[in-house]
Amino acid sequence: MSVLVAYYSRTDITKKVAEEIAGRLNADVEEITSKVKYDGKIGYARAGKDAMTAKIIKIGDLKYNPSDYDTVYLGVPVWAGKAATPLISYIKQNEGKFNNVKFFVTAGSSGFESTFDQLEEFIGKAPLKTLALTTKEVKKEEYKNKLDSFLE
Repeated sequence: MSVLVAYYSRTDITKKVAEEIAGRLNADVEEITSKVKYDGKIGYARAGKDAMTAKIIKIGDLKYNPSDYDTVYLGVPVWAGKAATPLISYIKQNEGKFNNVKFFVTAGSSGFESTFDQLEEFIGKAPLKTLALTTKEVKKEEYKNKLDSFLE
């Protein structure tokens, strides 16, 4: 089974989870980068505003075609109760190219369900599985059991 892990991470929390998933599954990794600056306080405010409107932005060049994979794991942080804009832009850029998907989402404390719903709507199909992790769980390495279950 061929697997791609595609993710966006502003603060490296989602990146940490993505790299662990890819390592365990021997998967290819697509780090989605943004051409829009989301760093610092101004970037943080811009991120929330863009997420609330599901703004499609320019993202960096991609290495992999999702349609070449049996399953694509999509990872994203929650911004203002929504999926981070760069991942939504990635999904739109690759519309109709996803065979099977699994979502993993990181957040300070909430917004998981609305983010899962949004991702499913943009992709047009339900995920095989979902994983919701708080920033605290990832930072303190308290997510391994959840991750094991997600990868089964």
